[in-house]
Amino acid sequence: MPSNIFQAVFIDRDGTIGGSDEVIYPGEFKLFSFTLASLEKLKNHETPIYGFTNQPGISRGEATVEAFEKEMMAFGFDGVYICPHQHNEECECRKPKPEMLLRAAKENQFDLSKCVVIGDRWSDMLAAHYAGCKKILVRTGAGNEALDKYRDKWTITEPDYVAEHLEDAVNFIMDQVVHIEAEGNRS
Repeated sequence: MPSNIFQAVFIDRDGTIGGSDEVIYPGEFKLFSFTLASLEKLKNHETPIYGFTNQPGISRGEATVEAFEKEMMAFGFDGVYICPHQHNEECECRKPKPEMLLRAAKENQFDLSKCVVIGDRWSDMLAAHYAGCKKILVRTGAGNEALDKYRDKWTITEPDYVAEHLEDAVNFIMDQVVHIEAEGNRS
């Protein structure tokens, strides 16, 4: 179990770690310049990182679960949870439903109230809310649209932090860890 206050960080793919607000398939996907260092910062603090992403192109035969998993594991993720369904398939795993997070918690014995979700869409924030996770919205990808155009879709919750990008989000998490650890040392 990691030594810090967060048991795991779940991170969306498209628009959060790279790419844009559009789906870009494995092999063509480009990370933001700060992504690998940000992921490494979490890993250096013994924080497991998991990808969780909706990828409807899989059900249309445009890509495979294995290709997404292989790519994300190569980026440094400890595990990947993927919904391969389109929104009209009414599955249980597609964000904003929390099923991917709930499955990860069950498989890894996580207390989701001690986990963080970082994403750029309203559906990421709702999935995190329903699972009881901390929520960080990044402004990259569809993040600004989530705050403005689609704000009515997730009025039941607010992000715990709005970050400019993944690096800002990770720095916020690390600041929280340092603060809590300092408080613990004073006790």
